[in-house]
Amino acid sequence: MIGVGTIVNVTAIIAGAVAGSFARNGLPERFKNTVMQAVSLSVVMIGISGTLEGIFHVTGDGVVKSQNIMIMILSLVIGGLAGEALKIEQRLDRLGEWFQKKIAAGGGSFAQGFVTATLVYCVGAMAIVGSLEDGLTENPGTLFAKSILDGVTAVIFSATLGIGVAFSALPVLIYQGSITLLAGLIKPWLTDAVITQMSLVGSVLIMGIGLSMLDIKKIKVGNMLPAIFVPLVYYVIRLLLNL
Repeated sequence: MIGVGTIVNVTAIIAGAVAGSFARNGLPERFKNTVMQAVSLSVVMIGISGTLEGIFHVTGDGVVKSQNIMIMILSLVIGGLAGEALKIEQRLDRLGEWFQKKIAAGGGSFAQGFVTATLVYCVGAMAIVGSLEDGLTENPGTLFAKSILDGVTAVIFSATLGIGVAFSALPVLIYQGSITLLAGLIKPWLTDAVITQMSLVGSVLIMGIGLSMLDIKKIKVGNMLPAIFVPLVYYVIRLLLNL
């Protein structure tokens, strides 16, 4: 059934967040801080590894060459401008605050947990590729694997940031579900190169999330979300203009 991968993913996030929320009250603050720093460093390294994989490739004669750098820069700039105009991060914050008011729980970290988890779960390459596979071939395998990772991460996030993490399941449902449903329409333009470029931009954003979580620098990753789809738009425009 098309979409089952996203449904399982959403269920895993909610289950993990609920489980983590029980551990939150019994975990001393110093342990929460250490765990959060460990998770943040892991997020940074995941972003770095994905970025390096997208930028560098080894030729047949063993030479390492760079690729996709210009499209990465253009995507981040154009996507950032579009996201800033749409105020995506601000809207995510407001949505998190709205949820917090409705359930009257979670404290000041509710919105942070909601926004952070939403970005981590939506930005990665597995979210894009897995949703496309589910829509095009009805193969939810990648999303099943993502569900396990997200469920475990949700436990850790919720134990440190609160139950707001559970509500990130809603944006994940909308985001991955939309990609799955639209997969058939965009299939002709999803070449290996385009998917690689989209995954590269997503990896850069993941690195930005990790840096923000470490309080090194507040990066408006939410406003850069449109950057992920710039390589696809760029490719379509090139085809239409026969460039």
